[in-house]
Amino acid sequence: MIDRLSTKREAASTATTTSAAGSSGADRWHDLADRVLAGQRLTEDEALAILASPDDELMDLLAATYRVRRRHFGNEVQLYFLMNAKSGLCPEDCSYCSQSKVSEAEIPRYNLLDEQKLMDGARIAAERQAKTYCIVISARGPNEREVATIESIVPKIKSAYNLKVCACLGLLRPDQAQRLAAAGVDRVNHNLNTSEAYYGDICTTHTWRDRVGTLEAVRDAGMEMCSGGIVGMGERDADVVEMVFALRDLGVHSIPINFLNAIPGTPLAGISRLNPRYCLKVLCLARLANPASEIRIAGGRELHLRSLQPLGMYAANSLFVGDYLTTKGQPAEDDYRMLADMGFTVARNPEPGTVLAGCSSAT
Repeated sequence: MIDRLSTKREAASTATTTSAAGSSGADRWHDLADRVLAGQRLTEDEALAILASPDDELMDLLAATYRVRRRHFGNEVQLYFLMNAKSGLCPEDCSYCSQSKVSEAEIPRYNLLDEQKLMDGARIAAERQAKTYCIVISARGPNEREVATIESIVPKIKSAYNLKVCACLGLLRPDQAQRLAAAGVDRVNHNLNTSEAYYGDICTTHTWRDRVGTLEAVRDAGMEMCSGGIVGMGERDADVVEMVFALRDLGVHSIPINFLNAIPGTPLAGISRLNPRYCLKVLCLARLANPASEIRIAGGRELHLRSLQPLGMYAANSLFVGDYLTTKGQPAEDDYRMLADMGFTVARNPEPGTVLAGCSSAT
């Protein structure tokens, strides 16, 4: 499976062309940003060119991408806080996941947390300046008790802490999505993870189309869609582009970009094909393909971006603050310091009834 990366990436790079051949790196990327700002969509060739761009053009690419980020989000950063509300015990065979049935990773395994622990998580989210509290369970999909628990606790969380709530519960039926929306869930996360063509290489117990079906149920129920992917699983550049374009075509509101943390005990353990420069190019691609969507640097940022984490914020406008599901994040204080050093501000939820004006920052 992993050998596919080198051969297919080489083919994708060979096929990559740019729309401004012969121009300087700065001119080329700023011309591309101009077209995105004017409402044009990235082409496949342009998207592949971003991922295959020379490292010595990286700062030009980031500067051009930042213009698009600034147009839609100014210098604000939205923080998210994750609660692993049910750990392990999952019947799916996703190769990247420490909680899957094929994982031998040493992780905590427990059923759905009780209401008090979920409320404690919401309190921590508010204390850490998070705008959104993410409640995540490991499962193919939620059972009746789990849906009922979310229905019960979401109004209490929103009343006590004025947080947005994102639920990540696995595959959803339309009736379950309707119930979550009625309870006040703002958005549902269900990642596409990779392209449709590559999905069967990382999971066999459900399909990429199953995941799209859940997102469609979320959209039809009136909630926002949160969906992203994992980079570094052996996919081609073309798979990354196909995933990012699929998210664009679905109209996804919030896009978390994860970089594979190859956890010992999982089928992908020991795989490390990423470098910080490529990760930054992926973030630029995500932003330029989805200019008005929230782009979040998610799992693996500390491991793969390392000292270049701050540069990721020129493309992304969102972070998880604190730990991930079964892996540790960096201390929240380090994130606050990084954002302050860069001149970014943390976005907060408005008080109920506040009328917001749209961001109109200059480019």
